[in-house]
Amino acid sequence: MSEDHTSTTSAPEPSPVPGTAAYAQRAYEADMTDDELVSSYGYTQQFARTLRSFESFAVAFSFISITTGLFSTFGFVLGAGGPRGIWTWPIVVVGQVFVALVYGMLASKIPLSGYSYQWASRLANPRVGWWFGWVSFAFLSIVTVAVDYGLSQAALLPLFGIEFSPGKAMLVTLVVIVIQAILIIWSTPITAKINNWAVGAEVIGMVGLTLALLAAALFAGKGDWSQLGSTGVVAGAGYYGWLGPFMLATLLGAYTIVGWESASNLAEETHNPRQVVPRAMVRSILVAGGLGMLFLIVLVATAHDIPALTGDSAPVATIIGQNLGPVIKAIALVIVCVSIFACGLVIMVTNSRLIYSMARDGRLPAAKVLTRVPRATGGPIWATLLAGGLSAAIVIGFGLNANALANLLGAATLMPAILYAGTVLLYWFTRNRIPARPGDFVLGRWEKPVVALALLWLAYELVILIGPADFRQAQYYAIGTLVVGALVYGGMLWKAPDALRREPGLPGEGGR
Repeated sequence: MSEDHTSTTSAPEPSPVPGTAAYAQRAYEADMTDDELVSSYGYTQQFARTLRSFESFAVAFSFISITTGLFSTFGFVLGAGGPRGIWTWPIVVVGQVFVALVYGMLASKIPLSGYSYQWASRLANPRVGWWFGWVSFAFLSIVTVAVDYGLSQAALLPLFGIEFSPGKAMLVTLVVIVIQAILIIWSTPITAKINNWAVGAEVIGMVGLTLALLAAALFAGKGDWSQLGSTGVVAGAGYYGWLGPFMLATLLGAYTIVGWESASNLAEETHNPRQVVPRAMVRSILVAGGLGMLFLIVLVATAHDIPALTGDSAPVATIIGQNLGPVIKAIALVIVCVSIFACGLVIMVTNSRLIYSMARDGRLPAAKVLTRVPRATGGPIWATLLAGGLSAAIVIGFGLNANALANLLGAATLMPAILYAGTVLLYWFTRNRIPARPGDFVLGRWEKPVVALALLWLAYELVILIGPADFRQAQYYAIGTLVVGALVYGGMLWKAPDALRREPGLPGEGGR
């Protein structure tokens, strides 16, 4: 006699839908590869992971580009705070390190192209994320012009002994933008190699110039160390007062030590981005900060005729020529040209990846076109053309009006400070929505004090950028970018309202 035994098994738990919060949460509970992690957010991996630790650092360091910042804005600090103003530099370095540590935690938790757009979309909602993305897009488009225009004004034209004029600078800037766009579309590995070489040349060049100027000061009698405490053409009365010269001089570092977060925008092209990207951002600030401070010290010590240098269009090049001669000046300018070119190249790369990231969620017009990546080792063609084309349009529209261009570029300094402050605040209020997992970059018990210090620093920076009446025109231009953004946003609400409500990573108009 036999018995039938019927076994019952429970139905398997349904798999979460890619792109949903449940699917992303599973990624935090499983040991996924980098590419699988991208899939867990609802995207198809379209780029080859060609960036490692040094390349990620080089991207962040190149965007900062101390040669770009110092050659372009040293004249500003002489006029705003005098030689003594260089001592605000370490304040900015420390403040930006705090901000980078917060960004590092976000970049580790959400390692996707699109950085602030992706973070805000997932931690708040898609509409907030769209505005973070728009401000980032406007900033990157404008700062590409700032850097490439600075290349022509502070390096290329002086290198060839050509007298500066807005028309000449505009033409050179347009040529540079076209070359950068071609390189980005052609090959990411080649673009990365060019940037690596440029970073190496910049580090070697800055160390070499610092040692050469130091030798001129110590052994050739060309140094005046008392100038390190001089106010130059700036009045000493009220120097440390509220919104006084010392506070305004802080903008030397604020203009320069930005863009290190670009490493996080290439997370989908980086090996082990959850650890590599946060460290790259912090290291880039520390290296740039240390080299920049040493160079500023010897630069001021070997400066002759501070009043004349204050009105010079390229004071750093002049100081190098006066102390080291025309040959060293020419070599230095070649290195500066390479460094500034790489800086503009990285900025356009960053902008193209941001556009691509927003488009694949259907957040921009012509989204399907903007997400086209013909080769895994190349850049998104139409996203890059949009990034370069808009920067070229800005050059054509403002290039012949020096005052208008200066005010527009001033707006590009305000925008990152607003983005940093908004992102750090967002992290503070939503940091528990995506829990850390093993292998993430975390600060542990230092998290709260670091976030608090980052906010304190950003509040100080925003006061400087918003308070003085001298920056009103720049602020109006920044507001103008928001007005344009509102028009684009309104058009998207009219044409594709679902795209602005849909969670990122879900199937939509961008196509994945």
